[in-house]
Amino acid sequence: MMKIFFYLKHFPLCNPPCSEGVSKAVHGLASGLAAIGQSVTVLSEGPAAGYRRSEFGYDIRTFSAPHTHPTMRLSPALVAYIKTEINEGDRVILNGIFHRSVAAMARLLKRQRIPYIVAPHDPYHPTIFQKKKWLKIIYWYLQEAPMLRAAWAVQILDRRHQHYLHQRGIKTKTIALPNGFDPSDIPPASRLQWRQQGIPHLYFLGRFDAHNKGLDLLLTAASQVLEYQGIHVTLQGPEWGDRATLQAQVIRLGIQDHVTFLAPDYQSSPTKLMMEYDIFCVPSRFEGFSLSALEAMLAGRVIVISEVAGLASYVNESGAGLVVKPTVESIQDALLKLLECRDRWRSMGLSGRNYVLANLKWETIARSALRAYGGIETLDAAAVSGSGNVTYLE
Repeated sequence: MMKIFFYLKHFPLCNPPCSEGVSKAVHGLASGLAAIGQSVTVLSEGPAAGYRRSEFGYDIRTFSAPHTHPTMRLSPALVAYIKTEINEGDRVILNGIFHRSVAAMARLLKRQRIPYIVAPHDPYHPTIFQKKKWLKIIYWYLQEAPMLRAAWAVQILDRRHQHYLHQRGIKTKTIALPNGFDPSDIPPASRLQWRQQGIPHLYFLGRFDAHNKGLDLLLTAASQVLEYQGIHVTLQGPEWGDRATLQAQVIRLGIQDHVTFLAPDYQSSPTKLMMEYDIFCVPSRFEGFSLSALEAMLAGRVIVISEVAGLASYVNESGAGLVVKPTVESIQDALLKLLECRDRWRSMGLSGRNYVLANLKWETIARSALRAYGGIETLDAAAVSGSGNVTYLE
């Protein structure tokens, strides 16, 4: 029987992931595949080795790694496991973007003649190269591009993200799969409320990464909206190096009375947090999908989302909010439009929630994934011959 393996270096062994986006996505797809009868194992590395069978039906194997910092050196025990337990007919999905351990795994699998799929979880949008530009460009040519070219497929979160691969000369076959929702994080419809009075509250939930998430753009747009009417912005999430910079920006803009920064709350479900606010904002410069916006739709919130995000088309189709360009002008315009139609927030929120419940179940996504993964039988031998330049055309 075909076996499916996911590799994510930092996947937790003890409990289902509750906060980090890539871990949640891997957990969701692994759970969906296990639910339809597939053998699934998530491979990771950590300070200590361990194994457990998840309550969701998939296995988790963590291999002891001597290095905690980014490195091309894999755990020796993981290398041995790959060589003895994984066959050419199995499927291995490597999760991560610009990650040395993913590149190292790709090399190992290529030597073992095992086809692999790369799931970067972010599009190779031009703006992803702007931060640490030269390091990323050098890494792209030395590691990332050869890895993608030698892959059997690249798993993307939106068909439109294929365009960014083509722009960079990558013609490898793509598999487009959206993310899904956690059934345990669906609030009862009876608990949902939409405020018709008072100051509207805008909310962002995610890491404090200003460049990626467009938080600097959101704050500037909010300052301009405040010239027309009162709003309050709350940013909540783990520190990613930019919180102090964003707080300084708030002071420069003179809007410190209208912005709140909150530490992450790992004890509460995302939808429970989101139900306290009115408009969920994720105006990212680049974004794979935005699980947080998906969770906001489950909470019936109105959405402002970047056009780059894989979820954007679903927001647009469901009428749950507005899709924006990652610019101050576009974000400001969208916020003003939503503030003018406050009487429609309930119907918009319910429309988005119902759309997600009907279309983004992990089991449904897993069936699509299984059909896509089933095409590996005709692996081109040149792909594992050492050239690293073979492409697969759709």
